[in-house]
Amino acid sequence: FILFSGGLDTKWESVRPVVKSAFSLSTLGVLITAVIVGLFATFFLKFSVIEGLLLGAIVSSTDAAAVFSILRSHNIGLKGIIRPLLELESGSNDPMAYFLTISFTYLVKHPEASIAVFIPKFFIGMALGGLCGFLFGKAMIWITNKIRLDIEGLYPVLILSMVFFTYSFTNYIQGNGFLAVYISALILGNANFIHKKSLMKFYDGQAWLMQIIMFITLGLLVFPSQMIPQIDKGIFLSFVLIFIARPIAVFISLARSDISWRKKLFVSWVGLRGAVPIVFATYPLIAGVHNASMIFNIVFFISVSSVLLQGTTLPLVAKLLKLTVPEKLKRKFPLDIEVKDDLKTELVELDITSNSNAVGKAVVDLDLPRSALIVLIHRNGKYLTVKGDTTIEANDHLLIMADSKDAIAKTLNTFA
Repeated sequence: FILFSGGLDTKWESVRPVVKSAFSLSTLGVLITAVIVGLFATFFLKFSVIEGLLLGAIVSSTDAAAVFSILRSHNIGLKGIIRPLLELESGSNDPMAYFLTISFTYLVKHPEASIAVFIPKFFIGMALGGLCGFLFGKAMIWITNKIRLDIEGLYPVLILSMVFFTYSFTNYIQGNGFLAVYISALILGNANFIHKKSLMKFYDGQAWLMQIIMFITLGLLVFPSQMIPQIDKGIFLSFVLIFIARPIAVFISLARSDISWRKKLFVSWVGLRGAVPIVFATYPLIAGVHNASMIFNIVFFISVSSVLLQGTTLPLVAKLLKLTVPEKLKRKFPLDIEVKDDLKTELVELDITSNSNAVGKAVVDLDLPRSALIVLIHRNGKYLTVKGDTTIEANDHLLIMADSKDAIAKTLNTFA
């Protein structure tokens, strides 16, 4: 459900330019991260090779939900393609990490098996997952728009049942259910369907509920007496993951892209671990793998240290690398209205600072593009109807409508 909510919120137009880079990060990047962490665990912590790779696979994927919650809480916007890149990577790297975790868990339990057996399974699973995700995503759109339910509150239940069916059917035919769910949500979220706004809010809340449940589960499974002896191992592997494995994986995966080194460095730092390793760390426990308890406690420490270290310094790193959008130019979409995805018109909210060129000027005297319109002004807790003689004041909050990116750019320049 976390993946489904993420897919619903992902806009294809924004992620299309970064599909290749995100795909490279979510496959090659995850594999490189798992191998590097696994090798360090093998040679320095005396794990077997397969156990080390299992540990690396569990912590190989990122959790963008934690990243974006931190960015929102600190009111930070990111320049260019960074946000869609992180968004698409986080949604698409879980299937790869899931496959690696399941494969290495099996290999630990069956040492006589060959890793080569899983290579065709990987491609078959991904292909079936992608195909089922596409077909069921189209089916969700058709069913939701064609069916007529008397009670609006039943629409979330309808989609809920289709999400369950998508995941279970795909797994039944040996496909990757996680990938199918994400792709079906991506297709659904980029189409027009009945009660879209309310359904997206419902699944956003459900995704947060699922994360809360997973962290509660983690707390129930962790025993401080067992975790304390593993602190030194946890600190060591956290250092390896944050400062060695993730940066190497990012720079190799994005070597052929035209993304600047500063953006690559920031993407490297944004490798937060959260909900996904919590789930994957339970698989060895359920399977009864040797050292499963030690692996779980190390994963717990890695997740916590990642959120504490990277999470708290994320705003600072973004500002040091000069990748943040100035506060007064940050775009927000606060209105609770239905907006069709194919519309070219944009709604932009601006905060007017005291040193803005527009302060003290009437709207009629502003050199605004003809296609840009100030819809309303929020001032001193009230919304004002905008007229030609309305004067712009410091600390005003303006909601502006424009029909093109050029008009938006000219408008931002007017209020700079």
